[in-house]
Amino acid sequence: MIITQHTVNMKNTLLILLAAVLLTGCGSADPKAKLEKLRKNKADIETQIAAIQTEIAKTDTTGGKKLVDVIVEPLVSSTFKTYIEVQGRVDADESVSLSSEMPGTVTKIFVKVGDNVAKGQVLAETDARATQQQLAALQTSMTLVNQIYDKQKSLWDQKIGTEIQYLQAKTMKEGLELSINGLQEQLKMTKVISPIEGTVDLMNIKIGQAIAPGLSAITVVNFSNLKVKADVAESYAARVKNGNEVLVLFPDMNDTVLSTVHYASRAINNLTRTFAVEVKLDGKKEYHPNQVAKLKINDYQSPKPVIAVPVKFIQKTTNGSYVIVVKNGKAIKQPVLIGHEYSGFAEIREGLSAGDLMITQGYELVNANEEVNVKK
Repeated sequence: MIITQHTVNMKNTLLILLAAVLLTGCGSADPKAKLEKLRKNKADIETQIAAIQTEIAKTDTTGGKKLVDVIVEPLVSSTFKTYIEVQGRVDADESVSLSSEMPGTVTKIFVKVGDNVAKGQVLAETDARATQQQLAALQTSMTLVNQIYDKQKSLWDQKIGTEIQYLQAKTMKEGLELSINGLQEQLKMTKVISPIEGTVDLMNIKIGQAIAPGLSAITVVNFSNLKVKADVAESYAARVKNGNEVLVLFPDMNDTVLSTVHYASRAINNLTRTFAVEVKLDGKKEYHPNQVAKLKINDYQSPKPVIAVPVKFIQKTTNGSYVIVVKNGKAIKQPVLIGHEYSGFAEIREGLSAGDLMITQGYELVNANEEVNVKK
């Protein structure tokens, strides 16, 4: 039996008393008497030591051995998922930069930044006085030409007059109509018209400013139809499909959105060796085009709930991997079969069950089958 520190201290004290008695006894003149007295004192002290050791043994449940303190964690089962992390940006499906189709000077602006506009709404106009005057002149002439045509057609229907006169009147009418239609199209080209429903996001023009085709005048964005676009490495092409679950994180907004892969391109970019991925966003939240977003694309999910443990608690040997658990008060090396790993955790496919007690602190201090003291 291993003697505890308390026992050692008590024994040392008794030995000191014994030595004191021996020294005191040295003052006697008869050597035989001194020897007999010392033997009697020694027997009394040894009897006291034995009694104290017996008392200590009754209260020491560890048999004199100090147990290693450990902390355990009850294991629970859950669905294990792994993710592919890429960076993307917010983009609008409908975002247009508008300008006049004809060069001119801005004479009217009907909207301002932040206004909601409808599809086909006129947002601004350029100077179209010359076109309007030409159109007015042709429309005046059109009145006379229509009258001539109507009379010639009436006469021709009555078999009066010649066919040439009728055809001349008809040709004149149709030619004038084409000219009017052409001027009306030119007049329409002097207007900045929104082809989509959305919000005016940018205004680059002012009254009196000259603009020309190709120069951005007004930008309209449909913020209710936003998406995140990202480029994913070619090595993940077999694991990223349409419909995969995606966590979209916005670092600047401290916001996270759960969505799915709306589109995963099958074409690989020859220069970057990546393929495009698109994820639709909830139009009810205020996201911004070109805003940075982080995509966590779920590429694996365990078919049933499994145990997942931190990789740092898994011990690996040439014979396999194991973790240390507590069973019946003893530390046990439990062999495990590892599956996927992600973010510092490993999927345990075999070896552990829900409710097992895995040692999370003190596992490096214990040996296999050694009794341990589980601290609460």
